[in-house]
Amino acid sequence: MATAQTLKSKEYETIYVLRPDVDADAADKVQNRMTEVVARDGGTLLKVEAWGRRKLAYPVKKHQKGVYVYVKYVGKGGLVQEIERNLKLMDVVLKYQTVLLTSDVDAGSFTVDPEEIKFARLELPAEEEEKESRERALGLVDFHDAPRRDHREFEDEDDAVEAPEKKADEEAN
Repeated sequence: MATAQTLKSKEYETIYVLRPDVDADAADKVQNRMTEVVARDGGTLLKVEAWGRRKLAYPVKKHQKGVYVYVKYVGKGGLVQEIERNLKLMDVVLKYQTVLLTSDVDAGSFTVDPEEIKFARLELPAEEEEKESRERALGLVDFHDAPRRDHREFEDEDDAVEAPEKKADEEAN
C-alpha cells in the first residue's frame, strides 16, 4: 500500500541585497516577484523589513554598499528553490541567502499582521559622496586613490639633493 506523503511546511527567512543605486521601480519589481512566487507556491509571508542601504562586509560585483531586504515566510517543498531562482534572474539583486528557521510547522498557526507583510515602497536618499574618508584624513590613502606625480618631478628633486653633495665633495678635494 502506498501512503500519500504530506509535505510539512517549513519556516524560512531570506535576506537579499540590492544594488546601492537601485531605483524604487526596480525594487518594487523584486518585491512583487517575491510576493507572487510565495503566493503561487502556496506559501505565506510572515514579515517583510527593508533595512536600507548598508556597507557590505566585502565588495560584491564592485559595490561597497547594498540595500538589504529581509523576508520571513512559511512554505512547502520547492518554494525556496523557486524564490532563489527568481532572485538569481534579477540583475538588481547582488546576493541572497535563505535560512531554515523551523521545520514541521503548521502554516495555519501563524497570525499575520497585514502591516508586517506589506512591502513599503523603497525610497532611498541619494547617496552622498564623502568628501574625505577617515583613512584619507589619517593619511592612510590607498596607492591607487592617491594622485600620481609625474616622474620628471622626481628627477628634479634628485638633482636638487645631489647638487649640495657634489659641492661638498668638490670643496673637500
